[in-house]
Amino acid sequence: MMQDDMILHNIGKLYTFPGEGPVPGTMMDSPSIIEGAAVTVSAGKIHMVAGEPEVWDRTDLMKDAVCIDCKGKCLVPGFVDPHTHLVFAGTREYELPMKLKGATYLDILNAGGGILRTVKDTRAASLEELVEGLDLRLDKMLRYGTTTVEIKSGYGLDRDTEIKLLKTVKASKHPIEKVPTFLGPHAVPPEFRHDPNAFIDLMIDVAREVSGEGLAEFADIFCETGAFDEKQSRRFLSAARDAGLKVKVHSDEIMNLGGTIAGADLGASSADHLLVSDDHDLDAMKEAGTVPVLLPGTLLTIFEQRVPRAREMMDRDLPVAIATDINPNCMVENLQFIMALACYRLKMTPNEILAASTVNAAHAIGRSGRKGRIREGYDADLLVMKDHSFEHVVYNFGVNHVEKVILGGKLLLDNVGW
Repeated sequence: MMQDDMILHNIGKLYTFPGEGPVPGTMMDSPSIIEGAAVTVSAGKIHMVAGEPEVWDRTDLMKDAVCIDCKGKCLVPGFVDPHTHLVFAGTREYELPMKLKGATYLDILNAGGGILRTVKDTRAASLEELVEGLDLRLDKMLRYGTTTVEIKSGYGLDRDTEIKLLKTVKASKHPIEKVPTFLGPHAVPPEFRHDPNAFIDLMIDVAREVSGEGLAEFADIFCETGAFDEKQSRRFLSAARDAGLKVKVHSDEIMNLGGTIAGADLGASSADHLLVSDDHDLDAMKEAGTVPVLLPGTLLTIFEQRVPRAREMMDRDLPVAIATDINPNCMVENLQFIMALACYRLKMTPNEILAASTVNAAHAIGRSGRKGRIREGYDADLLVMKDHSFEHVVYNFGVNHVEKVILGGKLLLDNVGW
């Protein structure tokens, strides 16, 4: 079912957020909730948001618009996933029993698994195979309400495959809006094991190439023990920024090497993971306007008992976002499940979680002002939920609460099953 103009009416509760830009942490628990609202959509954009009587009284409503009865259910912005590794080949489910028996990351790597196994499979895959795998994952994400997604490269670790991965994102015709990120320095490949600085030199050259060809919007690097240090991260991100790419950083996941501060100094849109971030990191993000992106699903898959300082971040007015981090080591397309983890592990409220997975997530990937709010002029990415309140979405986890998905003003999914 597809059409350009529509009226959504009989909305029980409409959730959005006031203001412009990201929502500061102390305001994330205070959405604007409009009861008895109606929304009109035209040419893919939200045209009007008001009480239902006011909407029906307008004389300039689109005569041929399709009316969608929300039956008293709640309406929220389409979900935004700001950190994913969606383009890869192969899976690594065989590693799970190894982990459960105590194998470390290095044990698995030495046995031929881990990221290097995915790199091997991904290098061998054709662009057509990669597009097929990407689109299958995006189909699942759409059913769970994700309408905008950031997609990183990073499983090539050489020039040709990294470019192939970014071309995969461009070749996909899936309707979800895709934001490509070049993560060439995701790990040190075996051929550069003894000279990681030479690999950084190569990835800087590739960053200039992908920027010149318009294959990526962002550049990213994994600043971590066993990957790249703070000096290497600064050098890569600075060169990528000079080449015209916006920057973000994987940092403070296991060890704090200074990646968060390096990213903030370079104006990073986001710093992601942040399990072991300290006060200096939080202050640097606040001063730079860097969005902290938290990944509770990753903590689950690495059996990590610690959690990032989400409450302290919000108390400092940082605009926290959450994401799936879907990758072969964290296979989850369902952002609603990540919301439940954010609640029960990070102690975030349902309203804070909604802000973290809509407006703040949009800001983290350069979509502020277009995505994440139900407001006139924003993209008409809307979810009619099965529930009368968003709180119930987080409370009743493990099922799909999305009933209808509207993306760019088009009704793409209707009567989505549980």
